[in-house]
Amino acid sequence: MRFSERYGYKQPLQLKNEKDISASYRNELWSTLYGLIFSLYRQFPLSEVSTTDTALKDFFIDTYTNLIHKPIDKIPENINLAIKKIKKYFMSCKWYEVYEMIEILVKNFPNIRTTKNLFTFSINDIFEKNSAKFRLINNQIIRITSEQEIQSIEEALANTNPYSGVQQHLNQALKLMSDRQNPDYRNSIKEAISAVESICKIVTNDEKATLGKALKIVEDKFGLHPALKGSLSQLYGYTSDGDGIRHAMLEESNLSYIDAKFMLVACTNFINYLIEKTK
Repeated sequence: MRFSERYGYKQPLQLKNEKDISASYRNELWSTLYGLIFSLYRQFPLSEVSTTDTALKDFFIDTYTNLIHKPIDKIPENINLAIKKIKKYFMSCKWYEVYEMIEILVKNFPNIRTTKNLFTFSINDIFEKNSAKFRLINNQIIRITSEQEIQSIEEALANTNPYSGVQQHLNQALKLMSDRQNPDYRNSIKEAISAVESICKIVTNDEKATLGKALKIVEDKFGLHPALKGSLSQLYGYTSDGDGIRHAMLEESNLSYIDAKFMLVACTNFINYLIEKTK
């Protein structure tokens, strides 16, 4: 928050909804993209770098075919000319295409591998300053409003680094939930639940372990506050096939982003708790 906003001289910016992308907001995003990525290529002589280079062509092909909707033979070989065309598109495209461009960059552009943490921090800082209801998490932009929710998801992804199976389920849950063209909330919920089941098998060293068994081990070894045990037991209801709750929930036809986000945050909270508790 800026000085004028902290001391009440100016009201903090409040975007009316997720579709609000002001000119200044676009300018901030483009300046970050240009400063961290595109500007690096202006230092090369034109004869030394081209959009057809192996390290660059995937990004330009993805951008032109999936966003700008131009054939690949329309991609300029001159890197500077190509960047100018992308800027022109970025400054006038629809609000959701702004976020899609950022995702394409973070996934495909070669320089992002060495500046990924800075890139993520910088983009999220702009989102936060502009009260945008999105955050860049694990190469994907997801709609989320609570910093605590973001922290829970990021911590779970970090905590599960040693457990590829758990992390794979979490990544897939994020991907299915945040796909703006074809979101799959039902399978996102399934993946989040599967991540919980996987961590339970790991901490109990039992391939058939359930969340209930994992809770019992934690209770016996470390103790559980009754209120916490009750809330975790409710989560067990969602993750258990035996009592039919999970099956009934996933049969619902009106599952939404809110449902998928709730389950992802609840599951990541429990995964973080279980890993920390059993260290």
